[in-house]
Amino acid sequence: MPLFPDASSTVKAPARTLILQFDGGSRGNPGPAGIGVTITDDKGQRVYELGEFIGRCTNNVAEYTALLRGLSAAIALQADTLLVRADSELVVRQITGVYRVKSPDLKPLYQQAMELMAQIKTVKVNHVYRESNSRADALANMAMDRQAKVEPLGTVNAKC
Repeated sequence: MPLFPDASSTVKAPARTLILQFDGGSRGNPGPAGIGVTITDDKGQRVYELGEFIGRCTNNVAEYTALLRGLSAAIALQADTLLVRADSELVVRQITGVYRVKSPDLKPLYQQAMELMAQIKTVKVNHVYRESNSRADALANMAMDRQAKVEPLGTVNAKC
């Protein structure tokens, strides 16, 4: 048996399931806004967290921005299956096709989200109640309070 396998014998990495929770908010609508993203593995271990102040925008733009940052991070973390959980009924229903995207401000963000999701083998999007999304909410509020970006667990090389 050879010490080094040839290129034709590849070892496939195990499938990776991640859970993305996100939240976006603005103080005023529009107003100073922030986003929160948390990604955990299928055992509940936190893999990535982000809180980011994104300037002045509407709550819905902040929600979509949080989703985009989370999707980009999940891609960088090589998710095969991504379970997305959010308390924004509007974003969840638009992403799942229940609602049409009418707002000209949201259409390009929606399109970017769909393009990012297409890069992940399996994506499931579900609505959760606000109390089930408390960490993402806390990160968004922390970012708005500090008017800064925070990544408590370190950075991820994401493209968004």
